[in-house]
Amino acid sequence: MSVRITTLSENTAQLGFLGEWGLSILIETESCKVLFDTGMSISAVHNADLMGIDLSTIDAIVLSHAHADHTGGLHDVLRRVRKEIPVIAHPDIWIPKYVQYGDLSRYAGMLFAREALEALGASFNLTKEPLNISGDIMTVGEIAMTTDYEKIDDRLCLKVGDEMMPDPMADDLAIVVRTEQGLALITGCAHRGIVNTVRHVQDITGGGYIHTIIGGTHLYLSPQERIENTARELKKLELQQLGVSHCTGFNASAALAEEFGDIFFLNSAGTQTILD
Repeated sequence: MSVRITTLSENTAQLGFLGEWGLSILIETESCKVLFDTGMSISAVHNADLMGIDLSTIDAIVLSHAHADHTGGLHDVLRRVRKEIPVIAHPDIWIPKYVQYGDLSRYAGMLFAREALEALGASFNLTKEPLNISGDIMTVGEIAMTTDYEKIDDRLCLKVGDEMMPDPMADDLAIVVRTEQGLALITGCAHRGIVNTVRHVQDITGGGYIHTIIGGTHLYLSPQERIENTARELKKLELQQLGVSHCTGFNASAALAEEFGDIFFLNSAGTQTILD
């Protein structure tokens, strides 16, 4: 069984493609096509057009979390899909999200009303539990925080009523693709920690072998100790491919590139990865 993973939106882009802060990844198996996140605005649709990808053929959309750089393109994507389509996410995606900068805060959550998206065909399936989308693609559900060094970015906040409070990022989720070699883990931002995410996947799959990780790791503001701990834990997996994106950051990318050598790559817009 062949799996194609195409990055439609990312901060950086291969020649000729549009780069934009955010992430969108198309996962195609023989039985299912799933769009994981939609980028910040137009980049996912624009780059899909450049690659000859017909978004009306996708079977489901999964949102890794509510932040606008992962959901801001949803309106444009739905206009291309032109049919009723499952949109799978955590129930907390509708809680207003902010980023705090000292005394200032910036709204960072969903940009569209639920009713407007439903009018375009979105059929929301909001769950905290793992969900099988097809026989070979599943969401991982709410991720447990088990490491002592992976902390939520303390700038991230929720607004509940009139009160601003720390965002636990409970809505952060990932996708697992089952392949003949084992499991491929596709992440959005891994706000709850890439190692926590890996451990959670191993728990819900009975210790399945993860051979590929592609996506964001949210290490770009992390201390060196966390980066080193992360590299050490990921090394234990005996990965075949590690493609980082978006919120990984220069320092973490450099450290992971040094640790993983030839199996490491920067997963930018326009990148296609084939898993046999």
